[in-house]
Amino acid sequence: MNIANFPWLTTIILFPIAASLLLPVIPDKEGKTVRWYSLIVGLIDFALIVYAFYTGYDFSNPDLQLVESYPWVPQLGLNWSVGADGLSMPLIILTGFITTLAILAAWPVTFKPKLFYFLILAMYGGQIAVFAVQDMLLFFLVWELELVPIYFLLSIWGGKRRQYAATKFILYTAGGSLFILLSALTMGFYGDTVTFDMRAIALKDFALNFQLALYAGFLIAYAVKLPIIPLHTWLPDAHGEATAPVHMLLAGILLKMGGYALVRMNAQMLPDAHAYFAPVLVVLGVVNIIYAALTSFAQRNLKRKIAYSSISHMGFVMIGIASFTDLGLSGAVLQMVSHGLIGASLFFLVGATYDRTHTLMLDEMGGVAKRMPKIFAMFTTCSMASLALPGMSGFVAELMVFVGFATSDAYSSTFKVIVVFLMAVGVILTPIYLLSMLREIFYGKENEELVSHQALIDAEPREVFIIACLLIPIIGIGFYPKLLTQMYDATTVQLTARLRDSVPTLAQQQNDALKVSLSAPEIGN
Repeated sequence: MNIANFPWLTTIILFPIAASLLLPVIPDKEGKTVRWYSLIVGLIDFALIVYAFYTGYDFSNPDLQLVESYPWVPQLGLNWSVGADGLSMPLIILTGFITTLAILAAWPVTFKPKLFYFLILAMYGGQIAVFAVQDMLLFFLVWELELVPIYFLLSIWGGKRRQYAATKFILYTAGGSLFILLSALTMGFYGDTVTFDMRAIALKDFALNFQLALYAGFLIAYAVKLPIIPLHTWLPDAHGEATAPVHMLLAGILLKMGGYALVRMNAQMLPDAHAYFAPVLVVLGVVNIIYAALTSFAQRNLKRKIAYSSISHMGFVMIGIASFTDLGLSGAVLQMVSHGLIGASLFFLVGATYDRTHTLMLDEMGGVAKRMPKIFAMFTTCSMASLALPGMSGFVAELMVFVGFATSDAYSSTFKVIVVFLMAVGVILTPIYLLSMLREIFYGKENEELVSHQALIDAEPREVFIIACLLIPIIGIGFYPKLLTQMYDATTVQLTARLRDSVPTLAQQQNDALKVSLSAPEIGN
């Protein structure tokens, strides 16, 4: 068998889904066998991801690689078409990494373990498919399919208000998905040829007004998933009721689907419309950063505080996408990966803290660092990463977005000064609410009622291992960002050049500069 022609992406997507179908027939009442089985499946699939990209992916090539295409429903023009480039490859690796750790985080689950791990593995393949498929209708199908496991994971294993949170999640996200379907069908049938292949659609000559309408439709759909204020309210409710492994999937992967699709569909396929909507994205990004940071500061529920923190950090992704600079777009991609790691670590620690204190209210905590020093150390380190401490991945990502936007020549100086100032305010607010959270949980006098009723045992080896696995790439990227940026630089540079061509003033500047360089005499003549 020729390894170069092996269908790696199809295998990576279908393997965990196929493996999940065997869970019901595994003889296991207490869940011990199925959790080991699920962990082995997760590790094998992650190993396949790493091997496929290590052997078959060229970082210097900006185009799609590992491409596979098979007719699926020819009557509808629907193909099983998958591929990976610099936009999708880092997020596919992130999905495999976070999901495998989430399976390990689900070790204490004893209620309906077969169903729980079935949903986790099915979601594993579905989320990778979202980042890999290159057919618009297929993208819509896997986007919808991925929602189902999250709904059941919330509604069955969630907290007291789990039904409300799950219903709100499905209504918001499924409602937004309708805009994907309508826009995809419209783009596919536009022009003389009917096609749903993303590369073919990107070559179609859409009229500007048509692009603007499509862009608005996609933006609504992805604003729900990212999420963008005011379509964000499902996220705090979902996080407020989720369990630790579901937290990790929501914060680590689900939000990144919105950011990825915003780049893939809106910016890459509708560049002329992006030139008009970019200032709107910048304003919405600033609103996300400031509003969510202030709201997080006011939360007394630990899960909701971290959830609003996630919304705030995703504002930098929008600003980076709209910056029209290589550095800004690179920072946006880096921020998605960085927040995936940091968000998963924080929410896992929130779950670990709740398992011991049985409360999420900050007013009921205090002084627990004395009894849980390992959890205190890990929580502090991950919070430092979230507030963008130098040496952590969050610092590099946000700095790249800052500098990328500040040096952009697509906006007026006044607009840039205002936006950069407001971004800086958001950066200042972040350590305020995170450090105050740490103080209320771990410092001060012990809550005698809490200590007397709960066994505040420290972190076990499994929990330390999970956080260590997340901190290694967080710190590694923080000290040497090229570990990650080299994976997607070729793609983001190519995309930025195309986006700049869609801005008339920038295109004219580039033409003028080219004319000057061609007419200038050579040195020494």
